[in-house]
Amino acid sequence: MTMMTFHVTVLLALVVSLGACAAEPGTPLTRCGDEIMVCGRLFHTGTRVVLWTDQGGYDAYRVEKRFAPLDAPTTSPVDISGARYGLRHDSLTPDELQRVRGGGWDLPLLQRVVDQFVIHYDAVGNSRDCFEILQDKRGLSIHFMLDTDGTIYQTLDVKERAWHATIANDRSVGIEIAHVGAVPAGDPSVTSDMMRGMIQGQELAQSPFTDAQYRALAKLTAALCVVLPRIKCDYPRDANGQLVRHKLDDETLRNYHGLLGHYHIQTNKVDPGPAFDWDRLMRETKAAR
Repeated sequence: MTMMTFHVTVLLALVVSLGACAAEPGTPLTRCGDEIMVCGRLFHTGTRVVLWTDQGGYDAYRVEKRFAPLDAPTTSPVDISGARYGLRHDSLTPDELQRVRGGGWDLPLLQRVVDQFVIHYDAVGNSRDCFEILQDKRGLSIHFMLDTDGTIYQTLDVKERAWHATIANDRSVGIEIAHVGAVPAGDPSVTSDMMRGMIQGQELAQSPFTDAQYRALAKLTAALCVVLPRIKCDYPRDANGQLVRHKLDDETLRNYHGLLGHYHIQTNKVDPGPAFDWDRLMRETKAAR
């Protein structure tokens, strides 16, 4: 092989390896605006997503309070001077743990680890206040927040172990839906347009979620179930195929792969509440795939 032939062969191999990404150094790349980040890779959802790196995004990687002066002292009862997230590690071998410690997740490994998608309501009604409470006041985190207009905010790469659902954190992705929450059915604040239902053995009332939230959540759910296929696009059902409305027993939860409400994990939680239409989410998710 001549030197010229060698250089041509190397150049062709480089072009093939780069594929459509080949461009002049310094060429900017533009997002479409619907992508989520999983293991450093972008995946389309078909709905608006604001990343933590975007203008107007919410960055859970930062260690300071988001809505306070940079030099403000920590006044929270919990120590939130450091990171509010961690490393998924429970199901990793020692060799795998060493490999990912520095952030070196690859998609096949994450696909093996993550098999649950946990749905919360934020109890404050908007994503801005939700992030302030998580980041500034409670030292917690969530992968996604869903505002009332259907905008999805991603605050961390899905590879991270967000702190949102206790024993499910290591294997789950979490989302906080903007909603003020549910109240006991006998509460004087209950109005005729609120939906009633039993959660954790108590009757609750709750205002409906918005159409925009269902549309966006369905597209995000469809994307996650494709990118992380161990998350089955279904909710916990009883022997008759009906929605389970209480915490799953430990063995069932351990063996469950799919969508969950926060109340399926903890007895002291009722979110996403009785107004959340699981069947509508399933229909719209299947239509989006």
